[in-house]
Amino acid sequence: MELARPARPDDHPACRRLLDDLLAGAQAMRGGPALTGAATPESLLARWTGPKAQLLVGEFEGVVVGVLGVTAPGPSDGGRGLVEGCYVERDARGVGVGGALMQAAIAWCREQGCREVDAMALPGDRATKQRLEAEGFTARLLTLNRRLD
Repeated sequence: MELARPARPDDHPACRRLLDDLLAGAQAMRGGPALTGAATPESLLARWTGPKAQLLVGEFEGVVVGVLGVTAPGPSDGGRGLVEGCYVERDARGVGVGGALMQAAIAWCREQGCREVDAMALPGDRATKQRLEAEGFTARLLTLNRRLD
């Protein structure tokens, strides 16, 4: 059975491993290096365990197999939460862990007073786009970029 819950300090070793996989996967995708920048598993853990942020883990049969980081500035700052990263181990995909993580993130954003939640998918990442659409997200903006260096 899948479960999503706030991460505890004893989950951090599993979170570091999953975040390392998340970053490696993003780096290999078009647009990923620009999005992740110099992020490390440690910097993401610090960001998502700070104020106005939540680090969630997804479990399957009692084992942490997924991680999600979400931020929510609050109603006075626009009221829009942002799912900044979500990753589920390849062998644990398709059993509901990602959906459980997204539902927990949405519920947390609602508790923070958000009126909307955004999530990003990299160009060509059809699986993420479909996962988000299955959770009720719709594309509302496509941002194109040109480097000037």
